[in-house]
This record gives sequence, C-alpha cells and structure tokens, in this order.
Amino acid sequence: MTKIKKITKKSEFKKWIGKLHLWFGLGIGFLIFIISITGSLYVFKDEIENYTLKEIIYHHEQNINQKKVLPLSVLEKKINGQTNEKYPIHWVNVPLDKTRSYQFFWYEHNEKAWNYFQEYPVYKSAYVNPYTGKVLGTYDIKNGFFNIVKMIHWSYLLKESWGKYLTGIPVIIFIFMSISGIILWWPKNKAARKQRFKFNWKNVTSWKRKNYDLHNILGFYASIFGLIMSITGLFYAFFVIQAFIYFTFSGGKTVYPDFSKITTTARITEKTPFTIDKISNTIQKLYPNSYAYSLDLGHPHIDDHEHPNYSVFVQHLSYSYHKNSSLIFDENSGKLLHKYDDIDKNFGEKTVAANYDIHVGAILGLPTKIIAFIGSLMIASLPVTGFLIWCGKRKKSKNKNVLHYHRKSFLEKDC
Repeated sequence: MTKIKKITKKSEFKKWIGKLHLWFGLGIGFLIFIISITGSLYVFKDEIENYTLKEIIYHHEQNINQKKVLPLSVLEKKINGQTNEKYPIHWVNVPLDKTRSYQFFWYEHNEKAWNYFQEYPVYKSAYVNPYTGKVLGTYDIKNGFFNIVKMIHWSYLLKESWGKYLTGIPVIIFIFMSISGIILWWPKNKAARKQRFKFNWKNVTSWKRKNYDLHNILGFYASIFGLIMSITGLFYAFFVIQAFIYFTFSGGKTVYPDFSKITTTARITEKTPFTIDKISNTIQKLYPNSYAYSLDLGHPHIDDHEHPNYSVFVQHLSYSYHKNSSLIFDENSGKLLHKYDDIDKNFGEKTVAANYDIHVGAILGLPTKIIAFIGSLMIASLPVTGFLIWCGKRKKSKNKNVLHYHRKSFLEKDC
C-alpha cells in the first residue's frame, strides 16, 4: 500500500512539473527562440568581420620594419582632419601585430533614451594606417548587423539599463524549464534510459514521433548548454548573479577590487599633448607579446574623460578576453600608478573575467565557439518542437471529443 502511495505521489509530482513546463514554455517560448537564435548568430562575429573587413583591418603598408608608427597624439589629429565627426574620439584599440590597423572609436551614450537607436547617438570606428595616419575606412558599429543582433539578444533593442531585465526574466524561467525537462525526461529504469540518449528512427515514419524525440533527446543535451549559457548571461542582467559568482569562486570574498579611484600628486601643469604617447610607449614595453590594448583618449576639447585617470585594458590572447591586464596611468604626468595582471587575480576574479568568453564560446577559441553555436541552435529548436507537440496533443484531444460526441449521438438515435 505504501509503495502504491509513493508511485501515486511521484506521478502527481511529474504531472504538475509537466503542466508548469508546458505553461512556461508557451509563455516564454518565442522569447527564448529569439535569444537563442541571436546568440548563435553572434558567435562567429569576429571571424566573419575579420573576413569582410580584411581590406581595412590590415593596412598593407610595405617595409614596415624600416618605418616608425606615428604617435597616438599625431594620429588623433590626422583622423579629426579627415573625418570631421561631430563627436570627439573616445578610445583606441592598438594591436601589437604591426600588420594590423589601429581602430579609433566614437562613442556617446544618451541616458534619457528608451530604445537602442536613440541610446547611442554615435558608435562607430575608423581603421587607420598607423604609419601614415590615413583613414582606410569607417565602420558604423551602431547600425552594423552584429551589434543589432547583440542588442536584440541583450535587451530586445530597448534601453539597455532596463531592457536587460526583460531578457533576464525569461532566462530565469528557462533555467527552471531545463531542470523540469530533465525531471520529465528521466526514465524509470536503466533499459529505458539508454534509449533516450540517442535517436532510433529505423522503423519510425511518423513525424510526430520524430518531433517528440527531437524535443526530448535534444532537450536533454541542450539543457547542459542552456544552464551554462543562462547563468553566464544572467551575469550581465542581475548584479546579484555577478556577486554570487565572485563570492563562490573567490572562496567567500565579498568585495571586488576597485582600482578606479587611485589618486596621484601629479600637477595639471605636467600634462602635455604627448602624455598619451608616453602611456602608449610604457604599455608596449611592458607587454610586447600581447595581442592588443585599449586606451581611453578622453575628450581633448573639454579635457574630460570617463575615469579620474587613464585606464588601459590589455588583451593577451587574440581569440578571447579572459587573460588580461588592467593598468592605471596618471592623466597629467602619464606615470604608471597601478598594474594588475592575470597572475595577480584570485580565482573569483579570473572566473568573472572569463564569463563573457564562456558565454559566447570563445574561452578555448574556435572549437568551443562551434560547440556554443550548436548548443544555441539546439536550444532554439526546443520552443518549436515543444509547440508542435502541444499542437498535436490539442488536435488529438479535439478529435477525441468530436468522436465521443458522434458516438453518443449515434447511440441516442439507436435508442
């Protein structure tokens, strides 16, 4: 009797899990499809842009070993003279590979906007030959395909500060659906379990059966990718997730290092037009074998920039960002105030630094990108196959009701 009660309770539990899985699936299925498809499209952004923009990403300057790169202060003036942009240059990406162009960025943010296109009055870049200062081409990042895809994925093209919650909430529900899907998938015995890891369509002709298998078998494998991508994605939507990840992997530390408020006694009179060049030379001496570094150039015409001092981000690997160094230089003298390398970070900081690369699959380069791409497509298929299963059951239920009605009518007439 006790055994029967346990089986009944398990059946009742699975029944309610199934109902919640269905209701949530119908509620957020389309949103998860959009998030997954845009995620899969974004995975190979760098590879595609490196090919389509190769004529300006590489400057094709001859005999570069016999030439000198122009200082950043000179390049900035030359670019302003060629482009006549309304807004000042915000920052520059400097590759350590001498065959690649420097990339200068214009970037402005409007806090009062309600959608993506109004939020960024300008977000574009210029590829520049560092030996001549010639602008090889400009790229409108704001209206570019991949950035629009990214912002659909991030906030449905709504204002970033609150649009990210509209993507974050469905992702939280999707985590529940992944767990509930595994519960529903989990078979009663080992023999049945073996059959649910692979497709066996040798004697199956029904598309409904194949669709059901696609949802269940792909759903099981997709749930593994889904949980990883969901948690790393929620990192950007909710600060509590960031704090939890750092707390967990740092061994219980609660305060993330903040070096942005480092001060100096250098006087403003020490600042010259060549301060940025001094900073650039220091970085290249410290990290000659790194991939690239980014330097905030500030706003020269109003002598203002984002941080109290110059912040520099050094990217050590070409395919990912997780191995990096952060430096702070005095904005007046150009003196190095602080250097924080990958080796100085605790495991929590390294995990936080790796979050983006894990999310987009770049953590180990092309192999993990391919895995992320396939995983995203598998996740995108689940709302589709799930909806088709629901439609099939609904149609079957209607047909049963119609058949029951006709049978009842026939019996009543016979009587």
